[in-house]
Amino acid sequence: MQAGHLPSLDRGPGVIVVMGVSGSGKSTVAARLAERLSWAFVDGDAFHSAAHVAKMHAGHPLDDDDRAPWLAAIGAWIDTRLQAREPGIVVCSALRRAYRDALVRGRPEVRIAYLAGDRDLIEGRLARRQGHFMPAALLDTQFAILEPPAPEENAVVVGIDAPADAIAATIAARLGLGEGQQET
Repeated sequence: MQAGHLPSLDRGPGVIVVMGVSGSGKSTVAARLAERLSWAFVDGDAFHSAAHVAKMHAGHPLDDDDRAPWLAAIGAWIDTRLQAREPGIVVCSALRRAYRDALVRGRPEVRIAYLAGDRDLIEGRLARRQGHFMPAALLDTQFAILEPPAPEENAVVVGIDAPADAIAATIAARLGLGEGQQET
Protein backbone atom coordinates (compact mmCIF):
# COMPACT_ATOMS: atom_id res chain seq x y z
CA MET A 1 0.00 0.00 0.00
CA GLN A 2 1.34 3.45 -0.86
CA ALA A 3 2.18 5.92 1.87
CA GLY A 4 -0.73 8.12 2.85
CA HIS A 5 -3.45 5.90 1.36
CA LEU A 6 -6.29 4.64 3.48
CA PRO A 7 -7.34 1.09 2.72
CA SER A 8 -10.94 2.26 3.08
CA LEU A 9 -12.38 5.59 4.04
CA ASP A 10 -14.48 4.03 6.78
CA ARG A 11 -11.27 3.77 8.87
CA GLY A 12 -11.19 7.53 9.19
CA PRO A 13 -11.99 10.76 7.44
CA GLY A 14 -10.89 11.15 3.86
CA VAL A 15 -10.28 14.87 4.31
CA ILE A 16 -9.97 17.00 7.40
CA VAL A 17 -10.88 20.70 7.14
CA VAL A 18 -9.01 22.68 9.81
CA MET A 19 -11.05 25.81 10.54
CA GLY A 20 -10.99 28.88 12.77
CA VAL A 21 -10.43 32.60 12.71
CA SER A 22 -7.27 34.16 11.34
CA GLY A 23 -4.45 33.74 13.83
CA SER A 24 -5.85 30.60 15.46
CA GLY A 25 -2.95 28.54 14.11
CA LYS A 26 -4.80 26.70 11.34
CA SER A 27 -1.90 26.51 8.89
CA THR A 28 0.67 25.49 11.48
CA VAL A 29 -1.54 22.87 13.13
CA ALA A 30 -2.75 21.47 9.80
CA ALA A 31 0.82 21.15 8.51
CA ARG A 32 1.85 19.31 11.70
CA LEU A 33 -1.21 17.06 11.44
CA ALA A 34 -0.46 16.28 7.79
CA GLU A 35 3.14 15.46 8.66
CA ARG A 36 2.02 13.27 11.57
CA LEU A 37 -0.41 11.30 9.37
CA SER A 38 1.61 11.45 6.12
CA TRP A 39 -1.41 12.99 4.39
CA ALA A 40 -1.49 15.61 1.63
CA PHE A 41 -1.86 19.19 2.86
CA VAL A 42 -2.98 22.42 1.23
CA ASP A 43 -3.63 25.82 2.74
CA GLY A 44 -6.98 27.20 1.58
CA ASP A 45 -5.39 30.63 1.21
CA ALA A 46 -3.78 29.27 -1.97
CA PHE A 47 -7.25 29.19 -3.54
CA HIS A 48 -7.92 32.92 -3.05
CA SER A 49 -7.74 35.07 -6.18
CA ALA A 50 -5.16 37.86 -6.31
CA ALA A 51 -8.00 40.38 -6.20
CA HIS A 52 -9.40 38.88 -3.00
CA VAL A 53 -5.98 38.80 -1.35
CA ALA A 54 -5.53 42.46 -2.25
CA LYS A 55 -8.99 43.27 -0.89
CA MET A 56 -8.19 41.64 2.46
CA HIS A 57 -4.71 43.16 2.57
CA ALA A 58 -6.37 46.58 2.18
CA GLY A 59 -8.46 45.83 5.27
CA HIS A 60 -11.74 44.94 3.56
CA PRO A 61 -13.45 41.66 4.50
CA LEU A 62 -14.65 39.32 1.80
CA ASP A 63 -18.39 38.98 1.30
CA ASP A 64 -20.30 35.82 0.43
CA ASP A 65 -20.02 36.53 -3.32
CA ASP A 66 -16.24 36.74 -2.92
CA ARG A 67 -16.13 33.51 -0.92
CA ALA A 68 -18.25 31.40 -3.29
CA PRO A 69 -15.53 30.69 -5.91
CA TRP A 70 -12.98 30.18 -3.14
CA LEU A 71 -15.15 27.58 -1.39
CA ALA A 72 -15.88 25.92 -4.75
CA ALA A 73 -12.13 25.63 -5.44
CA ILE A 74 -11.52 24.08 -2.02
CA GLY A 75 -14.45 21.73 -2.61
CA ALA A 76 -12.93 20.68 -5.94
CA TRP A 77 -9.63 19.90 -4.19
CA ILE A 78 -11.52 17.81 -1.63
CA ASP A 79 -13.37 15.96 -4.40
CA THR A 80 -10.10 15.20 -6.17
CA ARG A 81 -8.68 13.69 -2.97
CA LEU A 82 -11.81 11.64 -2.30
CA GLN A 83 -12.11 10.37 -5.88
CA ALA A 84 -8.48 9.26 -5.75
CA ARG A 85 -9.13 7.74 -2.29
CA GLU A 86 -6.17 9.71 -0.99
CA PRO A 87 -6.59 11.46 2.35
CA GLY A 88 -5.85 15.12 2.78
CA ILE A 89 -5.96 18.10 5.08
CA VAL A 90 -7.06 21.55 4.00
CA VAL A 91 -7.10 24.83 5.91
CA CYS A 92 -10.20 26.97 5.49
CA SER A 93 -11.55 29.57 7.91
CA ALA A 94 -15.08 28.17 7.30
CA LEU A 95 -16.45 30.60 9.86
CA ARG A 96 -20.12 30.19 8.98
CA ARG A 97 -22.09 26.99 8.95
CA ALA A 98 -23.10 27.64 5.35
CA TYR A 99 -19.40 27.64 4.36
CA ARG A 100 -18.78 24.36 6.20
CA ASP A 101 -21.90 22.88 4.62
CA ALA A 102 -20.49 23.78 1.19
CA LEU A 103 -17.40 21.73 2.02
CA VAL A 104 -19.00 18.83 3.89
CA ARG A 105 -22.48 18.29 2.42
CA GLY A 106 -22.57 15.13 0.33
CA ARG A 107 -19.07 14.23 1.44
CA PRO A 108 -19.39 11.93 4.49
CA GLU A 109 -15.62 11.35 4.47
CA VAL A 110 -14.94 15.00 5.39
CA ARG A 111 -14.54 16.08 9.01
CA ILE A 112 -14.15 19.51 10.55
CA ALA A 113 -11.49 20.32 13.16
CA TYR A 114 -12.27 23.69 14.77
CA LEU A 115 -9.44 25.56 16.47
CA ALA A 116 -11.21 27.54 19.18
CA GLY A 117 -9.43 30.35 20.92
CA ASP A 118 -9.75 33.39 23.09
CA ARG A 119 -9.89 36.70 21.21
CA ASP A 120 -7.08 38.25 23.29
CA LEU A 121 -4.73 35.32 22.60
CA ILE A 122 -5.46 35.46 18.88
CA GLU A 123 -5.12 39.24 18.74
CA GLY A 124 -1.68 38.93 20.33
CA ARG A 125 -0.65 36.34 17.76
CA LEU A 126 -1.83 38.52 14.89
CA ALA A 127 0.07 41.50 16.27
CA ARG A 128 3.30 39.45 16.10
CA ARG A 129 2.62 37.89 12.69
CA GLN A 130 4.48 39.33 9.74
CA GLY A 131 4.12 38.87 6.01
CA HIS A 132 0.50 37.67 5.98
CA PHE A 133 -2.11 39.39 3.84
CA MET A 134 -4.80 39.26 6.54
CA PRO A 135 -4.43 42.34 8.76
CA ALA A 136 -5.18 42.17 12.48
CA ALA A 137 -7.81 44.86 11.92
CA LEU A 138 -10.10 42.25 10.32
CA LEU A 139 -10.17 40.08 13.45
CA ASP A 140 -13.34 41.78 14.67
CA THR A 141 -15.12 40.93 11.41
CA GLN A 142 -13.98 37.32 11.73
CA PHE A 143 -15.38 36.97 15.25
CA ALA A 144 -18.57 38.81 14.20
CA ILE A 145 -19.41 36.19 11.56
CA LEU A 146 -18.02 33.16 13.43
CA GLU A 147 -20.62 30.45 13.98
CA PRO A 148 -18.86 27.75 16.00
CA PRO A 149 -19.78 24.25 14.82
CA ALA A 150 -23.03 22.93 16.25
CA PRO A 151 -23.09 19.48 17.88
CA GLU A 152 -24.80 17.90 14.85
CA GLU A 153 -21.84 18.95 12.68
CA ASN A 154 -19.76 16.33 14.53
CA ALA A 155 -16.71 18.60 14.52
CA VAL A 156 -13.62 18.08 16.61
CA VAL A 157 -13.20 21.21 18.76
CA VAL A 158 -9.72 21.86 20.14
CA GLY A 159 -8.45 24.81 22.16
CA ILE A 160 -5.43 26.66 20.81
CA ASP A 161 -3.54 27.27 24.04
CA ALA A 162 -1.25 24.24 23.60
CA PRO A 163 1.74 23.84 21.24
CA ALA A 164 0.87 23.03 17.61
CA ASP A 165 2.20 19.46 17.85
CA ALA A 166 -0.02 18.77 20.86
CA ILE A 167 -3.06 20.22 19.10
CA ALA A 168 -2.36 18.08 16.02
CA ALA A 169 -2.02 15.00 18.24
CA THR A 170 -5.33 15.80 19.94
CA ILE A 171 -7.12 16.12 16.59
CA ALA A 172 -5.64 12.84 15.38
CA ALA A 173 -6.61 11.06 18.59
CA ARG A 174 -10.17 12.41 18.60
CA LEU A 175 -10.63 11.25 15.02
CA GLY A 176 -9.21 7.82 15.81
CA LEU A 177 -6.15 8.47 13.67
CA GLY A 178 -3.45 7.67 16.20
CA GLU A 179 0.06 6.52 15.52
CA GLY A 180 -1.13 3.02 14.64
CA GLN A 181 -3.24 4.30 11.76
CA GLN A 182 -0.51 6.09 9.87
CA GLU A 183 0.24 4.38 6.60
CA THR A 184 3.80 3.30 5.94
